[in-house]
Amino acid sequence: MKKLLNTLYVTTQGAYLAKDGECVAVRMDNEVRLRVPVHTLGGIVCFGQVSCSPFLMGFAAERGLGFSFLTENGRFLARVQGPVSGNVLLRREQYRRADSPEASAEVARSIISAKIINARRIVQRALRDHGGKIDGSPLDKEVSHLKDCLQRLQQPVSLDVARGIEGEAANGYFGVFDHLILSGEPEFRFIGRSRRPPLDRVNCLLSFIYTLLAHDVRSALECVGLDSEVGFLHRDRPGRHGLALDVMEEFRAFVGDRLALSLINLGQIKKDDFEILETGAVRMTNDARKTLLVAYQKRKQDEIVHPFLNERISMGLVFHVQAMLMARWLRGDVDGYPPFVGK
Repeated sequence: MKKLLNTLYVTTQGAYLAKDGECVAVRMDNEVRLRVPVHTLGGIVCFGQVSCSPFLMGFAAERGLGFSFLTENGRFLARVQGPVSGNVLLRREQYRRADSPEASAEVARSIISAKIINARRIVQRALRDHGGKIDGSPLDKEVSHLKDCLQRLQQPVSLDVARGIEGEAANGYFGVFDHLILSGEPEFRFIGRSRRPPLDRVNCLLSFIYTLLAHDVRSALECVGLDSEVGFLHRDRPGRHGLALDVMEEFRAFVGDRLALSLINLGQIKKDDFEILETGAVRMTNDARKTLLVAYQKRKQDEIVHPFLNERISMGLVFHVQAMLMARWLRGDVDGYPPFVGK
């Protein structure tokens, strides 16, 4: 089993990362502020004006260390990657299945079903834990609606039909998402999804967490030798990592939405932790970003029982397990891809 390693998030503007023996040194004003042994890291994520030495990037590539650059607001910019590893026969099989409408529809239905189940459980959990504080009627209705979407996915349907059901389920789920926010502050009112840029605080949180998820899922897929750009639900588009987006669907609600709701409902993120730009875009302050990153890293260290392996593992390792299961399905070791469904 792969060991869960830490991710180094560098948010301090003006920081410079360099190789220092077997360590990553984080410097500010020619002073070393932090030194982290490379063998304890699984990835490095740099936000905004953070630069690094070419020697460190080469060293990270040799060690298979994921190295991503994002804007200060969390928008993905670039990634440094070493030589692609893995079995060429595995990737060839991935391409063959992706070219098959039937195989693509089959795995897409599995992934969408898991996404809907995870979203439905969030709504049910809110009804169970906070039934006395919230208006349960629209949530009850949405639970039934998502169940109906799931039942329709039980039948063999084409990829386009599956996508249509996914869109319908997402509209319904985000239509009641505001009822899951218990802060009562109008600044955290959620109207609907907005991206590039996010136009309210909740969307700002969700988009940032989804970016972190995409980084981790993509790294996990590439670690087992899969091509993260060739997906089944998300079809080929230049620059888009379709398979990473596919597998990430399983974690949006269970990891991303739950974390965002927890930060808001527990008061760890407050309305003043955001800045409204002249364009209307919303972004987090540096302190809020650090709070979120710490919470995300802690979430990855939480242990859960994996539903397919029936083993207790860290949440952060589940990305790697799902990548491994995807590879096993492509090799024919399992009959179908078992998507992740949380409890």
